[in-house]
Amino acid sequence: MTEGNFVDYVKIQLTSGNGGKGSTHLHREKYITKGGPDGGDGGRGGHVIIRGNDNLWTLFHLKFKRHLRAGHGGHGSSGRSSGADGEDVYLDVPLGTVIRDTETNDVLFEITENGEERIVSRGGMGGRGNWHFKSSTNQTPRYAQPGMPLEEKYVTLELKLLADVGLVGFPNAGKSTLLSVITSAKPKIADYEFTTLKPNLGIVEYRDFQTFVMADIPGIIEGAAEGKGLGYYFLRHIERNSTLLFLIPADADDITKQYEILLDELRRYNPEMLDKDRLVAISKCDMLDDELQAELRMELDKNLGVEYIFISSVAQQGITELKDKLWKMLNV
Repeated sequence: MTEGNFVDYVKIQLTSGNGGKGSTHLHREKYITKGGPDGGDGGRGGHVIIRGNDNLWTLFHLKFKRHLRAGHGGHGSSGRSSGADGEDVYLDVPLGTVIRDTETNDVLFEITENGEERIVSRGGMGGRGNWHFKSSTNQTPRYAQPGMPLEEKYVTLELKLLADVGLVGFPNAGKSTLLSVITSAKPKIADYEFTTLKPNLGIVEYRDFQTFVMADIPGIIEGAAEGKGLGYYFLRHIERNSTLLFLIPADADDITKQYEILLDELRRYNPEMLDKDRLVAISKCDMLDDELQAELRMELDKNLGVEYIFISSVAQQGITELKDKLWKMLNV
């Protein structure tokens, strides 16, 4: 999945169909002089239905759609014939999509299961025909109900990636490099900050043909919760990860401080993120000799307060051990 094809935020106008109006027909037939009212009901207007589809990973198919309209209900006719129901319109979205009312920003619902269907814009009911209104005192009603009007909504679709492990770190910490080594994903890799502008997903192959999904989230900097850097725009994707892998380079000025800054940004965005399992990976450890690594271990054991592992994506050091630790955390 290329960056240009990853779309996780879409605004769209949804319009259901009008209900068809009821008929005011009076029965006419040879040898039947006063057949009475036989006007049929109008058809229901079409719904706009959002449906979960586990074959989709992005909202790219909706990128250029700004308006979706369902069909109108047909009008009733003679012989108590009802009008046809308006055609429903289905909007397929990936699992993990949150639907908000654009005007109020209220969450309407979230799609979490394949095939789950939720009506977001309901079609108008069809009007009743005049045969419903006949009585002993009103044997020839010449009126019927009009159909109910359509419903128009402006909604915002937000995709939150469903992944087992989320990569969290400062820009240029080596997240994309690790993802390219540990999975078959091909993220953009360069030696400047904010190389990754969109989340990337990769499938990690483990022992005995088992797999788990890893997500590379664009780099976080101090103040992201206030909108600095790329802001908190992508932090919502971390909400759907069961385990967080913090990636901090071995040449960082203060590894413990960087970890605490990242943790604080997550806490300020959503305190519930601190309840997730966490593991710190010290990347680029091929730059350290045994003596430096031993000194760093002593410092981290004293100050970090969370389990850590030394890895090098380029030198393929510690990758198997990293997979083992992650798999154990995901299957406890």
